Amino acid sequence: METLLAFLAALISLRLAGDLVTRYRNRPHGRAAPELLAWAAALAAYALASGALAWGAAAGWDDRSFRVYYLFGGLLTAPLLGIGSLLLAGRRWATPLGLLYTGLAVGVAIAAPIVEPVAGSSIPEAQDHLEFVPARLVAVLGNTLGTAAVVVVALATLRRRPLANLLILAGVAVAAAGSAVAGLGEAESAIFVAVAAILLYVGFLTASGTRPALAELLPGVRGSPSAKREA
Repeated sequence: METLLAFLAALISLRLAGDLVTRYRNRPHGRAAPELLAWAAALAAYALASGALAWGAAAGWDDRSFRVYYLFGGLLTAPLLGIGSLLLAGRRWATPLGLLYTGLAVGVAIAAPIVEPVAGSSIPEAQDHLEFVPARLVAVLGNTLGTAAVVVVALATLRRRPLANLLILAGVAVAAAGSAVAGLGEAESAIFVAVAAILLYVGFLTASGTRPALAELLPGVRGSPSAKREA
């Protein structure tokens, strides 16, 4: 059951990330929305972290599945969400910043030594396997600053986009709660991932002026009329 739920959460997140990329590509000329790409990258990272959950639940955790989970779940998701919020606020310097941070995160996830080999069936705790510097320090800074960017932009534009910002804040809160209960197991974490991904997706589309249909929230659904509407 844990494997199936984690895999389903990965499919949902990946489906929604792909939809955001499609919407970015289909926008009218001169109305580019780079925040859609950043948000798509965040949801794709969420999907890959969920895939690592499914991997760990199915085959047992090891160093490889832990590195994938830590990179996409611990290092990238929240910072990419923050980059998207900054781009929505018109801060174009966020694009090179996001690319620079992503490169740093990938390098850290690959090169950081694992001080205690990963094994077992429960989600590994980072403090048991990674030194604070650099891996955990980068994660703390990236998650703190990324979440702060989401919250600050959402609160600053709450009157302009109340529903969108409340949905995005709710998605971030659910994601944070999922991280807090990771010790309960892959199934519980996967449920939080799926709910957070859906909340964030609806919030992103609402912020961009698009009203998503309920059918768009389900993996594999095609041909939804609202999928063709753009802001």
